[in-house]
Amino acid sequence: MRVNFPFSAIVGQEAMKRALLISAVDPTIGGVLVFGDRGTGKSTAVRALAQLLPRMKVVAGSAYNIDPAKSDDPDVKTRQMPVPVVDLPLGATEDRVVGALDIEKALTQGERAFQPGLLAQANRGFLYIDEINLLEDHLVDLLLDVAASGENVVEREGLSIRHPARFVLIGSGNPEEGELRPQLLDRFGLSVDVSTPEDVKQRIEVVRRRDAFDRDPEAFVAKWKRKDGAVRREIVGARERLEGLEVPDAVLGQAAELCMALGTDGLRGELTLMRAARAFAALEGDAEVTGDALRFVAPMVLGHRLRRNPLDDSRASVRVERAIEEAMG
Repeated sequence: MRVNFPFSAIVGQEAMKRALLISAVDPTIGGVLVFGDRGTGKSTAVRALAQLLPRMKVVAGSAYNIDPAKSDDPDVKTRQMPVPVVDLPLGATEDRVVGALDIEKALTQGERAFQPGLLAQANRGFLYIDEINLLEDHLVDLLLDVAASGENVVEREGLSIRHPARFVLIGSGNPEEGELRPQLLDRFGLSVDVSTPEDVKQRIEVVRRRDAFDRDPEAFVAKWKRKDGAVRREIVGARERLEGLEVPDAVLGQAAELCMALGTDGLRGELTLMRAARAFAALEGDAEVTGDALRFVAPMVLGHRLRRNPLDDSRASVRVERAIEEAMG
């Protein structure tokens, strides 16, 4: 069994870690886009987060990680499994992603059977795409359709298959290698930038911890087990508190004013702001969603939704911070 680096042992990158935790508390937020330098712990953080999440219950024998609570059979057999993290490689074919005819069964048994793809494996888990800005256009279109519907529909070679495909989409990449299509960019709930640490002590600690992990992964994981357990309890507690948290009209008004000031298209910005602020408040153990929660999540919710402004070449983060000060004081 593969041993992943502990989430709590990741040095720095606080914005990225918080964004991932927020998405873990409320998967409907829309996932996380992480842009920045190579070797800054992007893929490490995703796999570490999935490892510390509570195991999920699925229908035994299901190729789609079906939730037993949604089964019509009251006596359905169940099993528990880790939350899946599925990598979507850049060179993947469409058949590999959506699924296709099982050639082996067709040849050996003369049976038309469906071989599930990566979207089936990722249902109720994480779909991770590294270098997402280099993803081929036809796969981008496919992901947009599935992200909008929550279902994967395959109709080809005499097959007609429909199965659930709801996952937290995590994308990472280097902005110097190309931009993301606006349609896909808008589908991400949160976006954060990561960079190589410039503090000498922090760099030394990163190297020290990574070296200790590579030398003896089991011992290193055992050392951080208690802190990872605390993060797990934080997520579980936040999920339980989430439904009882209301977002006051005053905070919704501030969210609307922010989006209007920044000129974001549609209402997805306000909706994501509300959900992200609520999830953040649940993580913090707050009794209600406040303007402070909104202020914290606004840069990661709105930074990637801004239109280009030829009269203002400021960085997106600067424009968002300026709008926050103007709208919220």
